[in-house]
Amino acid sequence: MLDSAKQNSAYLTRVVEIFSAFFLLGWTSFGGPAAHLGYFNQVFVQQRKWVVESQYAQWVALSQIVPGPGSSQVGFALGYHRAGLLGGIVAFIAFTSPSFMIMVLLAQFGHIWQGDVIFTGVVHALKLLAVVVVADACLTMWRSFCQSRLTVFLALFSTAILIWLPMSYISLVVLIVAAVVSILLLDTEPKIYSALPSVPMAGLFFCLAILLFVLSFFLSEGLGQLFADFYQAGALVFGGGHVVLPMLSAFVADTVSNANLLIGYAAAQAVPGPMFTMASFLGAASAPEGTSSWLWALVATLAVFLCGLLLMLSAQGVWQKLSDNRRFLAAVAGLNAAVVGILLAALYHPIGSSSVLCWQDALMVVVGFVWLKWKRPSILFLILAFVLLGVLRGSLG
Repeated sequence: MLDSAKQNSAYLTRVVEIFSAFFLLGWTSFGGPAAHLGYFNQVFVQQRKWVVESQYAQWVALSQIVPGPGSSQVGFALGYHRAGLLGGIVAFIAFTSPSFMIMVLLAQFGHIWQGDVIFTGVVHALKLLAVVVVADACLTMWRSFCQSRLTVFLALFSTAILIWLPMSYISLVVLIVAAVVSILLLDTEPKIYSALPSVPMAGLFFCLAILLFVLSFFLSEGLGQLFADFYQAGALVFGGGHVVLPMLSAFVADTVSNANLLIGYAAAQAVPGPMFTMASFLGAASAPEGTSSWLWALVATLAVFLCGLLLMLSAQGVWQKLSDNRRFLAAVAGLNAAVVGILLAALYHPIGSSSVLCWQDALMVVVGFVWLKWKRPSILFLILAFVLLGVLRGSLG
């Protein structure tokens, strides 16, 4: 009885830790999906050590292969690894709720924060922090997964292709090519990667994702239509938030004004947390008069994320069953190298190109990177330092 109480207490402690860690990141993770992956690597792999680098890299690779919100899928998988299904759900809610609330309030109050120089300065400083964190993640993962000529080539090849051909599905193509090349050319015994947690009901989650997709074509009114449109968008999108934004905009073009669409589009790229929460903005903006905009936003948000999270669980179950196959492990080595390339390309564009605009920005990034590598401060200290720099910069104009 006493052992059971201790186990329950330890489990509850893990769940609370998941919520607090992801809730903080939900307020401070600027920069889009690739930046979020950098933050997750910094917090959960390097600092908290909840998982090892090879497990994390496999989740990142899966999130690029499976349709849906990439960084949210990785966060969900981290929570699942730490505390089961409840842990995954708590991680998702904690990471998503800050941007959900911000986007709904923006839909209701419009331009209230636009033009504020201090707010703009803080946002820009946190984007520079995203450059630092992603650069650190790229370096750490390069050292882990680019140890042979083939993996170095695949990483650099992936980077070059993604910069040269920045199309929505090109990352998926790059991953497939990297896996096939590794299966054919990786001569040495592949590294044995740490196992991912088993998913007992993986088949059930996959069937539920497909069933909801089929049912969505039979919903045609009110909240049902909203759920159907946004669920289909989440189920059909590869490549993360930058791809889903125009698709979601098309669904509500008849009910949301062009001015509001532009505000939502800009806000999704400026607020912290997952870019898929543009669904929250559009759900609230499309709510008919006399209905709750918060309810419409909630339905739209759950719909756009749900399929991707279900598919992440089911894909992880299949991945785990293949983990002792030699050819599969060779493919994983190629996938991990390609993931490093994808992050390097994202570091260049859009993260770096949209954040480092002058020599002062470059100086802040270099100083932040050196501080991070030399002193290994808590992510909270990094965030506070960059926020203070943003306030100072905004105050001075």
